[in-house]
Amino acid sequence: MESYGPDSNAQAETPALQSGMKSLNRREILAAAAAAAFAPGSASATSHGMQLHLSCNAIGIKATQREAVGYAAEFGFDVVDADGRYLAALSEADLHDLLGYMESRKVGWAMAGLPVDFRRGDAEFASTMKDFPAYCKALQRAGVRRVTTWLTPASGQVTYVANFRTHARRLREIGSVLDGHGIRFGIEYVGPKTAWASQRYPFIHDMASMKELFAEMNQPNIGFVLDSWHWYTSGESKQDILSLRGSDVVSVDLNDAPSGVPVEQQIDNKRELPAATGVIDVKDFLGGLQAIGFTGPVRAEPFNAAVRAMTPKEALTATMASLKKAFGEVS
Repeated sequence: MESYGPDSNAQAETPALQSGMKSLNRREILAAAAAAAFAPGSASATSHGMQLHLSCNAIGIKATQREAVGYAAEFGFDVVDADGRYLAALSEADLHDLLGYMESRKVGWAMAGLPVDFRRGDAEFASTMKDFPAYCKALQRAGVRRVTTWLTPASGQVTYVANFRTHARRLREIGSVLDGHGIRFGIEYVGPKTAWASQRYPFIHDMASMKELFAEMNQPNIGFVLDSWHWYTSGESKQDILSLRGSDVVSVDLNDAPSGVPVEQQIDNKRELPAATGVIDVKDFLGGLQAIGFTGPVRAEPFNAAVRAMTPKEALTATMASLKKAFGEVS
């Protein structure tokens, strides 16, 4: 999920929450990474048919597109984020060079972000849609086959029904343009109560409600960005995942939660690396995805201050170790 930032009106941490929260520090994360590297039960994610996805931004690493590919190859990731605007600006020769570099290092594309402003007024939406077909054409030229975004889970002014109708109309239009370029469209719901109860009108914040939106949109290339964090904070289970088909999921985010915090008090930008605390049942989450035949990208997206304070090498090592540990939980 792209962070919806300080202007989302998400609740701030209270002193009581701070005192009860147990977040891992840099030393603990690195120690866990070292232990995971030698754990006999650790497993490659690809042994379960999914792709290890490196999202440099999600773990606080500043990297160019080529640098991200190099990091992925060095640390064992299968796919990386695509910088759509960068790709659109490349000449045919430069794109050919980049794709050749990726092929030589056996690294592919995970997804690109969505540059369309569908969260505000009609004017902003229409303005940003003008350049969207050209953006999609550039992604198609580069071989990018996924675009993802997230839904703001509450509004201060717009009721649920009005918000639902607007989102269905706008996202259907976005999805149609993407479909015309052979690109799947993944959308993520945001689960924490601290997010959806932060404004007057709660909006979609769970899998069941998202299914209703998808049904209204009736767009064949649309599916879930399924995040273990939002699955957990929405009170969902493995059975909810088993209600899906593998093709219903476009991409996956894998995270853990701080210990000592009631689920209804979890804050969206206070997460842990996968399988770090055991608060989120990674075995059921990944086991459910494996059971439905999901084969797409899986990334760590912890929005974690301790990880962001690490050097790139430390963050990459810790992230890969956490993913391997998480997949090692799946029998």
